[in-house]
Amino acid sequence: QVRLVESGGGLVQAGGSLRLSCAASGRILSVTFMGWYRQTPGKTRELVARISSSGSTKYLDSVMGRFTISRDSGKNTWYLQMNSLKPEDTAVYYCFSALFGDTDIATRDYWGQGTQVTVSS
Repeated sequence: QVRLVESGGGLVQAGGSLRLSCAASGRILSVTFMGWYRQTPGKTRELVARISSSGSTKYLDSVMGRFTISRDSGKNTWYLQMNSLKPEDTAVYYCFSALFGDTDIATRDYWGQGTQVTVSS
């Protein structure tokens, strides 16, 4: 059974940095995308950043130039380096991956448990 476990959230002052990590465990046959969404109360979940198996990246406009997604494919682990954090970045961040595990019949999305990021002004 594939599981995603994320870590690295917390409380930081505006202008500070945090790094989120997400590790996928279990028998994984292929990975299409890895990344993060975030969600605040009353709002829909939004894509923050994702990276494909080929290394191409996509970012939410508001985090471009401040956040960087990277991966260690050999460890099925990916990271979100968040710099110059702003209060509006406060949210629960969920890691996700579109992957094909050994018990799947097709590529599907897997989600982490979520980690709170709070940026104080």
